[in-house]
Amino acid sequence: MKMEIKGTTVAPAYQQLKGYVLKMIETGQWRAGDMIPTEQSLSKEFALSRMTVNRALRELMTEHVLTRVRGRGTFISDRRYQSTLIKIRSIADEIRDRGDKHSSKVLVLESTRDATVLQSLEMPTGTPAFHSRIVHFENDVPIQLEDRYVNSMVFPDYLTQDFEAETPNEYMTRLAPAQGAQYWVTARPSNAMVRHALLMPIGEPCLVLQRRTRVRGKIATDVTLWHPASRYELSGSF
Repeated sequence: MKMEIKGTTVAPAYQQLKGYVLKMIETGQWRAGDMIPTEQSLSKEFALSRMTVNRALRELMTEHVLTRVRGRGTFISDRRYQSTLIKIRSIADEIRDRGDKHSSKVLVLESTRDATVLQSLEMPTGTPAFHSRIVHFENDVPIQLEDRYVNSMVFPDYLTQDFEAETPNEYMTRLAPAQGAQYWVTARPSNAMVRHALLMPIGEPCLVLQRRTRVRGKIATDVTLWHPASRYELSGSF
């Protein structure tokens, strides 16, 4: 079987192989628990170096798509366990769970070809990415500024959505649940844009969560969530 390459922009070989593996899973040809071909077999079948094949499979293991068992081989992970590893919740759900009212206001919804954004999303140069900036309110009090960049190759209809009726998180999770994510949580001073959006006094710090999420082997979204320190806390239990 040969990999098909469509369009004029060719993705790196390791990404093409990741796409092939994900397609085999999504179409049901490979199922949870199945052992996939060896690195040597994939290298020979697609005329790729062992290093390229190894990189693709290692990334899929990091994203919990594949599991390697020493001495046996590489297997398709049982995705039923992924929610115990990564749980990404909508701010709307958090607010409703507290018995409060959620509302939001879209400040920005646009396309961008900014080189730094494309690099962060691992997108080809010149391909448009999407950008949204949304304020989330709890009982009409602003508690989160969501500044999000989205891979247009994963969510091509992003700009046509009504994000005051459904949050971006709810929309993207409905279409394609996340397969992996990286988080960074920091305390930062607010800039003028953040203070204005969240109605914060000068000098109040923010709790900031940055999250980069993978879907179908691609970085799907890179979002920065700003919260006034006096109105928000990050908590959890296990």
